[in-house]
Amino acid sequence: MLSVNLKAFEIVKKMMENAEELNIAVKKLENGATVLDCGVNVPGSWEAGKLFTKICLGGLAHVGISLSPCECNGLNLPHVKVKTSHPAIATLGAQKAGWAIKVGKYFAMGSGPARALAKKPKETYEEIGYEDDADIAVLCLEASALPNEEVAEYVANQCNVEPSNVYLLVAPTASLVGSIQISGRVVENGTYKMLEVLDFDVKKVKFAAGIAPIAPIIGDDFAMMGATNDMVLYGGRTFYYIESDENDDIEALCKALPSCTSADYGKPFMEVFKAANYDFYKIDKGMFAPAVVTINDMRTGKVYTYGEINVEVLKKSLKIVELKKE
Repeated sequence: MLSVNLKAFEIVKKMMENAEELNIAVKKLENGATVLDCGVNVPGSWEAGKLFTKICLGGLAHVGISLSPCECNGLNLPHVKVKTSHPAIATLGAQKAGWAIKVGKYFAMGSGPARALAKKPKETYEEIGYEDDADIAVLCLEASALPNEEVAEYVANQCNVEPSNVYLLVAPTASLVGSIQISGRVVENGTYKMLEVLDFDVKKVKFAAGIAPIAPIIGDDFAMMGATNDMVLYGGRTFYYIESDENDDIEALCKALPSCTSADYGKPFMEVFKAANYDFYKIDKGMFAPAVVTINDMRTGKVYTYGEINVEVLKKSLKIVELKKE
């Protein structure tokens, strides 16, 4: 069985060896745990964002960043591209932000390989049929502060590893690395909806790819939460290759998958969040999906596509100022 923690650790070592070039900082805690600051007290970089995203995916995906503009009807933004031949494990077994880290006053959303050791949440691993037994735990944290020894100890205990074998990578939402890694969830948003909302067996998804714009840094973590979500919901495109059986209605799946099928669709995420009294649980789960979905049903040979890129919402979300030539 592939180990997402061991695969990711190879990338972590590369980041530590090239910390200065990547504009990141490496800190060893007193209990031996290692923290990689990718945007809290350092600027980070494009390459750090790419590697951070690849680690989130358990090292089981190719991640690329194109600085040639991703043109969406006149809206030009750089974009992140993800390709994986292990969609269920890479996106749901690793990348899914399924672990809320709460230790004392410290809070962060945890994603990445260590979740597979702690089984966070357990149901996900039962549904995709995956487990990891590595002695190294690699966890990615979306947070504006660096974790301390107590946080590392908690992660070690939950993952049943020594604190000295815990590696915590941290990037705030309002950072270049943070923005990149959230757009890099474009494929995962689709597999998440397949499993959690549409009750589809994601193990049938054999290959997947996706592309999404990267949000500029427009404000603090709260403002960036809206902008980064909108990049996927209104600008993300995904491609899934599914090995269906005769009981699967892949056409219906494709029609149900994009974000435009949600009752909350059509407004920037922050407007939807505000209308829900800032309660995530009051937002339709079906909204968290790519803008456009293409599915290749490998059994029938048919290809379905549904959804749309919504440039107007993206422009509104980012408060784009279009300058005209005088």
